[in-house]
Amino acid sequence: MKLFLKKVHTYFYRYSVGTFYIILWPLMYYFSRKPERYNSMNKMRRFWGLVSSGLAGIRYHFEFEEAVDWSRTYVICPNHTSNLDISAVSILTKNNFSFMGKEELLKGFVTGLYFRTIDIPVNRNSKIASFRAYKKAAERMEKGMSMVIFPEGTISGNYPPRLVEFKNGPFRLAIEMQAPIIPVTALDTWKVLWDDGLKYGSKPGVCHIFVHKPIVTAGMTVDDADALRDRVYEIMDQKLQSVS
Repeated sequence: MKLFLKKVHTYFYRYSVGTFYIILWPLMYYFSRKPERYNSMNKMRRFWGLVSSGLAGIRYHFEFEEAVDWSRTYVICPNHTSNLDISAVSILTKNNFSFMGKEELLKGFVTGLYFRTIDIPVNRNSKIASFRAYKKAAERMEKGMSMVIFPEGTISGNYPPRLVEFKNGPFRLAIEMQAPIIPVTALDTWKVLWDDGLKYGSKPGVCHIFVHKPIVTAGMTVDDADALRDRVYEIMDQKLQSVS
């Protein structure tokens, strides 16, 4: 019975996301027509995440290791255990930003519009396509947009989840752009909704997000990418271990 109720909640949450997407779609579409309006698309994304989650009784609490200067451009690296992580990071990030994600998101009902415009799809099976995607990300950063990249690349099939090996892409990008990198640890979003919620359901609750202090990459070279990747992994893994 408990699992049944949790699955009912998942469908209610998904209904909430879809309903507000339909309501907000005309404005989203208008803002998507020109890159100079992308900041407004992000404002819509924040609002959408807040209201669709809030209607399902899901809230987000952010704790900062130190204040973030949102006038700067960053590479933001969150761990990934839940679809709620996307809403959490959208609400967290206060400057103009773009997600990088798998190419399949182009076909998603609620992700397609964003991944055809402001966000950057990546075909991980093609080195050429991946190179082009990261080149596009660098161009966006040169224009002042931050990049949000999940370094795990996917939500792992482990339950309870554990941090899996990071990919190098976001760390090379941060170094090449000499941009600070912000590790973001979602501590318990999976307890509210794991993955897409279809297997174990979901429930109302508070998702606690810890925002680590930015790591400066000025002076680093691409030869330092592996060390930076391992450093970020260790920071996030230690934080997760401290609350497990």
